[in-house]
Amino acid sequence: MQLRQQAKPVGAQPRILGVDHHGVEEGIHRRLQRGQGLQRAGVVAGREGLLGTRRHRFQRIGQRALGGLDEERRIVGRSLMMTGANVVRAAQESFDQALAASGLREEEVEYVVGTGYGRYKVTFGNTQVTEISCHGRGAVHMFPATRTVIDMGGQDTKAISVAANGEIVDFCMNDKCAAGTGRFLGAASSALDIPLDQLGATAMRGERPVKISTTCTVFAESEVLSWLGKGKKIEDVLLGVHQSIGARSVGLLRRVGVTDQVTFTGGVARNPAMIAALESRLDLKLNVSEESHFMGAIGAALFALDRILASRVPVTESLAGGEGKEARA
Repeated sequence: MQLRQQAKPVGAQPRILGVDHHGVEEGIHRRLQRGQGLQRAGVVAGREGLLGTRRHRFQRIGQRALGGLDEERRIVGRSLMMTGANVVRAAQESFDQALAASGLREEEVEYVVGTGYGRYKVTFGNTQVTEISCHGRGAVHMFPATRTVIDMGGQDTKAISVAANGEIVDFCMNDKCAAGTGRFLGAASSALDIPLDQLGATAMRGERPVKISTTCTVFAESEVLSWLGKGKKIEDVLLGVHQSIGARSVGLLRRVGVTDQVTFTGGVARNPAMIAALESRLDLKLNVSEESHFMGAIGAALFALDRILASRVPVTESLAGGEGKEARA
């Protein structure tokens, strides 16, 4: 009885599936009569009572983020954790945490897309999509007017030009040196013994930013300590660090084209000083969401949903008996 009640809202939304309303209801009903679960019909009997909830993974340097959407593209579960040395284990643990947050079971997840540098380590994934595509798709989903994306993670920074449907038009990345990435902030955090999540707030108190000239993270710590040795305030040193990264990132953006709708994604998007540095140089307000560090996972979830919907064949009515038939590609 519980499964039957959860299935009813599904039949009421045939436009989401592109199938006949009547046929969906009958397809579910026949499986229930045979004592089969909804999973075989491509239906997730979760709290939302919707078809095909998906889960995906997104790895960023030092962290693994995971997010899942239902067929109305609402986030139903997420997790964020440190990756550590064992990426395979981190992927599974992140998945388990997201399941716990959503209240769903693993068997209710129909499709998993891995993305990020560790996407091939998601051993239980169905396929992989590059993080560039996922961040572009996720950004347009969260901010539909987005045409330019700046994704700043620990290992690299990407400038991405996107179309209205989230497809990638152009992109470029920083060089192998990490001077324009979150790892540069990590080096400053280590040198100053300030927690990473407090760097932004500390930098915002700076008034006279120093000029950071190094282009390599390896030497960042030495330069930061050198400025402190010259009597510069920690706040001013950190403000200089953020402005240096901001300048390099804006250079990347200009190579793909800066529009009036720029969305900031990645873990560094949670840093208020970095947001301020970019906005100041671009002379515009960035689109930043509370979900910015999950943007790759959201994009992966949308790609998974695409694959699920594309695999379904519309319900047709049998000429012989008039009984609805449901087929899966």
